[in-house]
Amino acid sequence: MQAKTIHGPTFESVKAALEKVMQEGFQPTLAIVFISVKQDRKSLCELLSTYDIDILGLTSCGEFTDQHQSEGETVMLLLDLPHQHYTILFEEIGDGTLSEAAESLALKTNEAYAHPDLILCSSGFNSRGEFLDGESLIASLKNHLKPDTRFFGGMAGDDKTFEGSFVFTHDKETNHGIMSLVVDADKVQLQGTAVIGWQKMGIARTVTKSTGNLIYTIDDKPAVEMYLKYLGKEEKGGDRDYKVLEELGLHYPFIINRGSGETVLRTPLGIDHQENAMIIDVEMPVGTQFWFSVPPDFDIVDNILDQAARMKETSQMEAEALLVFSCAGRVNVLGPLTYSENEGLQRIWNTPMAGFFTYGEFGPDSSGNQEYHSGACCWVAIKEKV
Repeated sequence: MQAKTIHGPTFESVKAALEKVMQEGFQPTLAIVFISVKQDRKSLCELLSTYDIDILGLTSCGEFTDQHQSEGETVMLLLDLPHQHYTILFEEIGDGTLSEAAESLALKTNEAYAHPDLILCSSGFNSRGEFLDGESLIASLKNHLKPDTRFFGGMAGDDKTFEGSFVFTHDKETNHGIMSLVVDADKVQLQGTAVIGWQKMGIARTVTKSTGNLIYTIDDKPAVEMYLKYLGKEEKGGDRDYKVLEELGLHYPFIINRGSGETVLRTPLGIDHQENAMIIDVEMPVGTQFWFSVPPDFDIVDNILDQAARMKETSQMEAEALLVFSCAGRVNVLGPLTYSENEGLQRIWNTPMAGFFTYGEFGPDSSGNQEYHSGACCWVAIKEKV
């Protein structure tokens, strides 16, 4: 398998870049597309269809390839993977439920190959103002996929406008749905993980009253008051214009321990002033134990790259392509370190790389448990087996 990356600030520039690599003799069968909502998705899909190139597409909150970082542009990873080694599945939720869509996708995945793995994609924030429930999605998939099936991926973004993110292929697009690139694991190897980096602060806390995505009390104390006091922002409790997600939530999410001892993050999105409750990206039922957090230290990049280098050495895999799904919040918290992170992963695997900043990430933690993440850097190396 060969892989190439292209990028551009306009449809015309991407078209020229695609035509150039094809004139040089490269004939891709598949394009993995990360694109700003500002760009012309329809024209791009029509262009790729003209060349019979399949599409796995998501809108982004910033995108990157080898030695290139952008916001508001388009990047593509082009692969000449044989058609029989992969299939693309698309499920629009519509008037149904997320669980029904996930079950349908899982059953089709199971039927596709004896040993399937997948690149999993979903919408993130839709036009009705709803975040897709990543935890429920993963729970449904794990209930219906074959036990050894692995998946890596992320939620589409929308340049942090929170007006609607999209997943799409040639002739289908939705701001409320899921899709996947299913590969035959007997023919295509996927290797990767998700890494967070946030640290616990203080003692464990317990959710003592919650409903859906609202947390009313923590340790029997008002959740809003406790969270803001912890961060020295008590005076913002009554400020309806205060942007909790941007100012606090992305920097100071909650850390939840899984049974394996691994951790996942859950992000405060805002305050429901009428209910006097914290709005969380994923439901945290009564009894959930968690910690307040502090952002990663400056050595987070070294830690991530060390882990990637160890995984490469252990697997003895020589990747032919690399995908990176990095939380949009990492840019706010880590700044230029996110670019060092992405470029470092590309140098370790020494292969064409493309990625984007997401509204949520899917992938295994360091124990191999498949999880929905918030605040993570999830990467996956790809190689066609000989």
